[in-house]
Amino acid sequence: MTIFEAKPDIYQGAVTAITEVIGLKKDERVLIITNPDKDVSEISSALYQAVQSHGGRPVLVYQPKKSQLDLCEDAVLGAIEKEPEIIISMSAGKLGKDRFRIEKPYKEGKKKYDHIFHYLLGTKKIRGFWSPGVTTDIWARTVPITYSRVRKEAAALKRILDRAVRVKIISPQGTDMTIGIKGRETKVDDGNFTEPGNGGNLPCGEAFISPELGASNGTIVFDGSISLFDEDIVIKEPITCKVIDGFVTEITGGKEAGKLRETLKRSNENAGKFYNEGKIDENARADYIKNARNLGELGIGLNPEAIISGNMLEDEKAYHTCHIAMGSNYDNDAPALTHLDGLIRDPTMTAVFEDGSEQVFMRNGELQMEL
Repeated sequence: MTIFEAKPDIYQGAVTAITEVIGLKKDERVLIITNPDKDVSEISSALYQAVQSHGGRPVLVYQPKKSQLDLCEDAVLGAIEKEPEIIISMSAGKLGKDRFRIEKPYKEGKKKYDHIFHYLLGTKKIRGFWSPGVTTDIWARTVPITYSRVRKEAAALKRILDRAVRVKIISPQGTDMTIGIKGRETKVDDGNFTEPGNGGNLPCGEAFISPELGASNGTIVFDGSISLFDEDIVIKEPITCKVIDGFVTEITGGKEAGKLRETLKRSNENAGKFYNEGKIDENARADYIKNARNLGELGIGLNPEAIISGNMLEDEKAYHTCHIAMGSNYDNDAPALTHLDGLIRDPTMTAVFEDGSEQVFMRNGELQMEL
């Protein structure tokens, strides 16, 4: 396969990504990081061609497939350090962890960044998108969409959540949660990554927020799909998680619940490994272990073409769902080695405001708000 053999629908998605999502400008440098996997390689080849055809300067870099607990290759980190205007991670798994910044994080005010990519994005030096686990089918279906609709719905959700102090969630399977979000700012993955510091998933389509630390309580029943350390799975037997003061304290269910517990065990073992190798100190080790069970995200799916397929990149964007993640958050004040998204089907979600008033913005999976 040459780098120019992408199928027409894959190339069309690449053109949409480069023009409508990224807003490529002439002579901008674009770093595309991928793996020797058929689907992501084909999409990356299409992106390379689309960038070149629209006046950009693409570079395509391959590394082995990485899981949530693997390290990024040093050569790839070196390429990121050159600070191209645009960085795209088109990975069959994950980009991989930055071993240098795990040992010595970047500091920006009160925030710490344990990966150079997060640092460059957070300090508005780059823009881009990342598509962990994407397939050609998902790409062709969910990237060439009507972005104006996604952006209106994401903006409406942001207006509600930015004013709220708590969100109450119930679901048919038994979720009964209150998640604190006071002082947090809602982020939108709406496919508008045209300015430095902007980035998100492709496919896009969600509004999400980092829960207030230590301020969530109740019961989560995951019944859609869930991320593990090396795969995403559709849940056959619901996973029930007890949450006290922002941390998951108990996980029950069938085989899927066992796999989730095993993932958390592996995360703790890796934290111990990094400590034993001298890459992190005792405080960092303790933070990684503690925050593996932290509630790191509350998100709402907004992509009209997304379905629950057992691929979290797509699943968390599906309409009629919300997702809650265990692990690291997007405000960089709860460092963890994993970020494990879990889907809840057909939730009813209510925003609670400072004055005690409430607004139901999703009822049985259907959005209830003015655009």
